[in-house]
Amino acid sequence: MPLKMAPRGVEVEIRRLAADESVKRHLENLGLAVGQKVTLLSAQGGAVIVKVKEGRMALDREMAAGIFIAV
Repeated sequence: MPLKMAPRGVEVEIRRLAADESVKRHLENLGLAVGQKVTLLSAQGGAVIVKVKEGRMALDREMAAGIFIAV
């Protein structure tokens, strides 16, 4: 399931990044790597806000649609 459809407030695990190599590298440098646990905080408007480790990150909906998770 895409990250943007994750249940709010539930920790999920990233299973796949559907993006080209440069975008994957960028996401991994930000802490969004396969196997990483994240929590969806908000998916309103044009942004998806997630908690990654001890920080928060805003992604646009298109990028969040390419991050697949398991609940």
